[in-house]
Amino acid sequence: MDLRALVVCPDQDSANLLMLILSELGMAAEHTPSISHGVELLDSQHFDAVVLDYRADQSSEEFLAHLRQSTKNRASMLIAVVDSEFNARPVFGLGANFVLYRPLSSERTRISLRAARGLMRRERRRTPRTPVRSTANVAYPGAPELNALLTDISDGGTSLQSANRIPPACKVYFEFALPGQQQLVRLSGEVAWQDASGRTGIRFLDVPQSSRRLMQTWLQQNTVHPAAGPAERTSAARSSADPSSTTQSLAAPSQSSRELEPEPKDPTLISNAGNRRGELRFACKLGAEVYSLGTTVPNRCTLSDISEGGCYVEMPSPLTGQSGVEIIVRTADTKLRIRGQVLTTHPGFGMGVRFTFRDSHEREEILRLLAVLAAGPSLDEQLL
Repeated sequence: MDLRALVVCPDQDSANLLMLILSELGMAAEHTPSISHGVELLDSQHFDAVVLDYRADQSSEEFLAHLRQSTKNRASMLIAVVDSEFNARPVFGLGANFVLYRPLSSERTRISLRAARGLMRRERRRTPRTPVRSTANVAYPGAPELNALLTDISDGGTSLQSANRIPPACKVYFEFALPGQQQLVRLSGEVAWQDASGRTGIRFLDVPQSSRRLMQTWLQQNTVHPAAGPAERTSAARSSADPSSTTQSLAAPSQSSRELEPEPKDPTLISNAGNRRGELRFACKLGAEVYSLGTTVPNRCTLSDISEGGCYVEMPSPLTGQSGVEIIVRTADTKLRIRGQVLTTHPGFGMGVRFTFRDSHEREEILRLLAVLAAGPSLDEQLL
């Protein structure tokens, strides 16, 4: 079990259910009924996820503030348990990635925690990426070698841009020289994510010691660690799980899929996914229909990646302007209606859409879709 969770919950029945499901999902979990003890654990251990039984009292507020200022856990995914009648928007504003409603349902809890685990496993990055521009020689079984451009790197992975799409499930072998170095880094990895612009994230697998030393030396010389001021730390306690951002980025062919978007104009309607790094999304190929709000003319499209906050819609003639849209995705057992706003358009490619939620039910529908994606197989074969 390489993913760890902290459950801070005084209700023993709820805690038992959470611990059971986390264990089923392959996560090591530690439970404490005490918020004060939970704060001590935040200071001494790292957790990939924190589940808090939120009571809208001073102790809960202090715990959240401490979490987002914690050196070890300020980037952890936060799952809040709230009353069924409680308005969850302030909790999302305080950094929650997921919300569970009391009394806890086994089915809904399992769906939400599965989605959270899938996002953590697919997207977790233990060290920050450092921008780089270097040409790499890439090879994978069944294809000739190709050249790709490295765009950022850490000691655990890299992202690269290539004109040729790398298969999503394969082992990749490549070599490259980092700027200022003469020796080649040689290693293997696996595809972790892809987006519509041709960017591919690689998680390193087999790294020889000589290559690891080269990367660590370069990273030490080129990684900048800016110090956060008091205003930034205060903002971090109030904002999403990423202390520097409250919004999600949308993949686009002409820009990095990791770039952050500006603050939404209407935070009461726009999704705040509590993104730790500006990006928590699933690569996918979902057939869908998109409508301009107020019209009944369908436009066939493909959702190429999706997160709780938005998606990229592939279509030759994207809708123009900052218009509202409705996206319909049909699966074998449900029809999902998603409302959103067009943020970026790329003629010939598609458009980036940020979701807008009118109530908690619509957000839960997105979480259910993410949970299915997190479970493993693509939805392609399930589409009607």
